[in-house]
Amino acid sequence: MRGLTGKHVIVTGSGSGIGREISLRFAQEGAVVTLFDINGDGVSETLRRIEAEGGQGIAYVVDITDREAVNQAVQKVEERNPVDVLVNNAGWDKMANFLDTDVDLWKKIIDINLYGPLYMHHAVLPGMVKNGGGRVINISSDAGRVGSSGEAVYSACKGGLISFTKTVARELARKGVQLNAVCPGPTDTPLFAEIASDTGSEKITEGLKRAIPMKRLANPSDFPGIVCFLASDDAGFITGQTISVSGGLTMHG
Repeated sequence: MRGLTGKHVIVTGSGSGIGREISLRFAQEGAVVTLFDINGDGVSETLRRIEAEGGQGIAYVVDITDREAVNQAVQKVEERNPVDVLVNNAGWDKMANFLDTDVDLWKKIIDINLYGPLYMHHAVLPGMVKNGGGRVINISSDAGRVGSSGEAVYSACKGGLISFTKTVARELARKGVQLNAVCPGPTDTPLFAEIASDTGSEKITEGLKRAIPMKRLANPSDFPGIVCFLASDDAGFITGQTISVSGGLTMHG
């Protein structure tokens, strides 16, 4: 894709799953990838794989729910090079009916899925504005577009992230900063396995496969293409958009 060689990219939640695959693809496209994840072993493995393929990267152990930790990590990155692209991918959930949940669970879900991205935006966007432009791709969820049973608070966070993306895209369009949201459908990741194991993995998985027109869950490798496209010169006139990658599970606008 045009324009990614030499770009400096931050990917959160890059220690496994979708975030790892996005990071590997950016490195393959010639970008320099900065990996943020709370899982030190996972992020080290992603970096090892990038370097094994001849790519460039650096890894930081960062808890995105800690605003000061985010600010310090971004400052370290910007001391080396300006940030051209931010991918807010980190996320977490625990499936349960809303009336069976409590405030402590709500707080954890909101901290990771909403406050974390807000902290990342607030730390990175000033540099992009100062440098005359940049790209942000927020990994939301189809749960934020159409809802998802057992994921009420998670859906609220992901829906909020979509609206936030559109609003800031409007605010910063004339500054050269473009923001878009990508919404995965059900995806075969470690997080999905963790959620499904609490509620009957085989039953949930098979039900979802039947509901998806393409008759399979997404793989983490299904997402890097659209994310890198939105970060590339080929997407120079696209901002404030929400793109579902769900195998046809959710087709309406």
